Amino acid sequence: MKINTIKEKLLRAVLLCERIAGKKESLPVLSCILIDAVKGISLRATNLEAGIEIHIPGEVKEKGVIAVPATILSQTIRSITGDTVALSSEEENLLVESRGTKTLIKAIPHSEFPAIPVSSTKKVISLPRESLMRGIQGVSYAASLSMIRPDLGSIYVTMKNGSIVFVATDSFRLAEKTVLEPGMKEGHDILVPLRHGNEITHLLERVEDERVGLSTDEAQLVLSSEGLHYVSRVVDATFPNYKEIVPKRFSTEATVLKNDLVEMLRKARVFSGNDQHVGFHIYPKKKICTAIARSNDVGEMSDSLDAALSGDDLDINFHIGYLAECLSSIESDSVVLSFAGPGKPLVIRGVSDQSFLYLVMPLNR
Repeated sequence: MKINTIKEKLLRAVLLCERIAGKKESLPVLSCILIDAVKGISLRATNLEAGIEIHIPGEVKEKGVIAVPATILSQTIRSITGDTVALSSEEENLLVESRGTKTLIKAIPHSEFPAIPVSSTKKVISLPRESLMRGIQGVSYAASLSMIRPDLGSIYVTMKNGSIVFVATDSFRLAEKTVLEPGMKEGHDILVPLRHGNEITHLLERVEDERVGLSTDEAQLVLSSEGLHYVSRVVDATFPNYKEIVPKRFSTEATVLKNDLVEMLRKARVFSGNDQHVGFHIYPKKKICTAIARSNDVGEMSDSLDAALSGDDLDINFHIGYLAECLSSIESDSVVLSFAGPGKPLVIRGVSDQSFLYLVMPLNR
């Protein structure tokens, strides 16, 4: 194998592949990036749960295939100062040359490198890259970090007529983001493991295309753009019927400026100590909306929030992190806090953003 390519394009592909390559695999080839110069130049990586293939421009002088450890290749390309890079195989190892520098990387036999799966469905949906990215980012923080229950450790994606709905929950809070996509037809409901959802957003942030292709079936999800092909497994489980837990009626409501709520929660983090609890005391008839946080080590805060109030008096406590994490997903200057009553869920929405819904359970005290 002997190829010449642009360092910037090569480094981008190597860094994306490095994230996917296996880290502690019993099969050494899974920790490698496969460089394929048979039909053009492509780089591949897989950890068996997900895989990626990226095509880059360049000149192929001699065809060939070689597999080298992802971390070593990444560090090597990062250190190169030249604009172009020459890669060639030398006694079954990889020689990397650029502007007077030479690096020889020991290769690993590539015969056992797994093939990157292709989708079994021919139906590819074209989506705005930005919309898909906002949908996943808007809910991913609400998914469980554990896969003990795969349904809770995943992002639920359902395609309906005219929209795509993204949902995640860890049973303590739930986030739902709806992205309008005119012409969207009914499609597969899928569960994307959280770690794969995070990889997809990382890819989308670095893809230059305005639109990307998405295809799904019962076993996998495939994301494609110009020169990039990413595939990940989906979870074989049933997502909870979350619509049933969203309250239909509310006893108390408070409308506040989002920035005021953000600043209050930031201050409450300091005064709440390790517990990270904040209490709301809402008395609509007295026009009082107060947030309180305290700890023995730091002290106590009691801040009033300017709010439009309605309904019954209420004293209720929440975990600060569960309240704060959703606010960046709300595309509105004001938010509505809708309380279903003592011990019941709080629903947060943007006043002018009906695409997002967030539900959080209160603390028991």
